Amino acid sequence: MIRINDRISIAEDEVKLSAIRAQGAGGQNVNKVASAIHLRFDIKASSLPEAVKTRILKSRDRRINSDGVVIIKAQSHRTQEKNRSEAIGRLRDLILQATRVARKRIPTRPGRAAKQRRLDAKKQRSAVKKLRSKDFDP
Repeated sequence: MIRINDRISIAEDEVKLSAIRAQGAGGQNVNKVASAIHLRFDIKASSLPEAVKTRILKSRDRRINSDGVVIIKAQSHRTQEKNRSEAIGRLRDLILQATRVARKRIPTRPGRAAKQRRLDAKKQRSAVKKLRSKDFDP
């Protein structure tokens, strides 16, 4: 079980991990060893709560494809184990971000002092522009 928080956890068989060869510089080792990890997690078929699923699917994360599958590629470490734990950590962060519900903003109106400051600034700006004009005669 992969523990997300105290209420949410997902089974390890819901997450598909495969080892692939990493990209970039690394010499001979990068050509021989499959140290990068490719993680696939199907959101729609998962055991996550429905509210969390919809929030993840509504998020505009580029790691989620049109079928609702999260694809994470971890290749920053030299060992497969570290890359595996990093990929699972990124998935955990993505799910944790979806568990937080944003508070609804309560619209407010500007106070009397704020309105007065705005009007004073407008008058000052108007005076500066009037001084710049050619027609101005003091």
